[in-house]
Amino acid sequence: MWQGLRATPARLARQYTTKAKRSVLSQDQSKIKDYEPKVSGTHTTRVYVWGFQETGALGLQTNVKKAQERYTEMVHHPTRLQFSNNNDITDVTAGYGFTAYAVKRSDGETLFGSGLNTDSQLGFQVKGNPKDPANLDVIIYPTAIKLPRVAGESDEDMQVRSMSAGRAHLVVVTRNGTVFTMGNNSYGQCGREIIEDERYSSSSLIHRIPQASICGEEDEIVHVECGQDHTMFLTKLGRVYSCGWGADGQTGQGHYQTAGEIKLLAGDIQKERIVRLACSSDCVLALNEHGDAFGWGNSEYGQLDDSAEAATQINTPKALTLTKGMGRIKDVAAGGSFCIALNSEGLVYTWGFGILGFGPYVEQTSRPQHLLPPLFGRNDFSNEATVVSIGCGVFHMGAINSDGDLFMWGKNRFGHLGLGHKKDQFFPFKAAINGKVLKVAYGVDHTIALCKPFI
Repeated sequence: MWQGLRATPARLARQYTTKAKRSVLSQDQSKIKDYEPKVSGTHTTRVYVWGFQETGALGLQTNVKKAQERYTEMVHHPTRLQFSNNNDITDVTAGYGFTAYAVKRSDGETLFGSGLNTDSQLGFQVKGNPKDPANLDVIIYPTAIKLPRVAGESDEDMQVRSMSAGRAHLVVVTRNGTVFTMGNNSYGQCGREIIEDERYSSSSLIHRIPQASICGEEDEIVHVECGQDHTMFLTKLGRVYSCGWGADGQTGQGHYQTAGEIKLLAGDIQKERIVRLACSSDCVLALNEHGDAFGWGNSEYGQLDDSAEAATQINTPKALTLTKGMGRIKDVAAGGSFCIALNSEGLVYTWGFGILGFGPYVEQTSRPQHLLPPLFGRNDFSNEATVVSIGCGVFHMGAINSDGDLFMWGKNRFGHLGLGHKKDQFFPFKAAINGKVLKVAYGVDHTIALCKPFI
């Protein structure tokens, strides 16, 4: 009769008074460990680099022999730059095989560079006996670039306000308004007289230009933008000045010759207040304060004009009609054969020739088309994510969204998209960077990202 039956014990319940409950909770709370994440470096910014490393442009190597080994040729993933762990980097720019960094340091140095220095685009860098120095054509780790000072100039005066790099020249504007140019001046891109057969290798010449001699006493230079072999200056009043190679009209001076003299541009921007300049090669885009686009330079693929009778080279700034349907434009970028624009609604438009972000079967369009927002991180978990800035190199493009994520697409022969491989990327794809991206410098075969930590 009792087989198969087992007595079930009564469920025990411990009763607590309100006071006792508080005591138990207090005991449990004391056992909770406080987690403090380990933060590597105390600086507010950090730098990640990737792409072609053999030129030294990434600044990752400290050993010359290791830098020459074949397996170190490329870096396919964003890699944290050791130099940024020890220095407060405020700005970055990328040229053709070299990089420059603006820094704040206690020793007064404000500018560093790494990479190719065959034309002294990173200043006069030497090794060996000071009495018999040997010039360095390749710098594998960021090294100070000595900007020549005049009496009375402080470390604060020499802080970098803006800088930009071209194919083989570097232009820096300091906080006190002085312009420094260095490197190749074959086309007048350094803003000085062209000297026939001038030797740029092992040159200690860093040309110094007073701000007032460019834009006068009543204005000031706020931004410098270098194309492949020309230079442009944007002032506080919205005026644009240029010098350098003009074979495609990229100087905007109304001719197709080289120009060593820095001149004010006219054309359709003469009465406009320009707030943004963009150029990575020989096609230039500009924005006024109302979000209207202007352009000049190379337009072989209809980047600046898609009409049947359009000129392929435009030597005077021209108001663009093909961007009228975009709404208010807030950012632009111009590559070797394509253009990219961002409107106030966060929509990204591309046009021209190349990998435009629409897949492997669309390589040319003269009409700007927008890329879908989900390509830049908008989804059910982040439905307010929107693109806040864009940029490009000669062959690749990028966009930063409001979450601080970087999305890349385009040619990828040197791994400069940072996606872990060398295959071309036909749609925007997120790069794995351990930080919120603030600014990206796009070289011809390498990429530099200035970021802030997540924590």
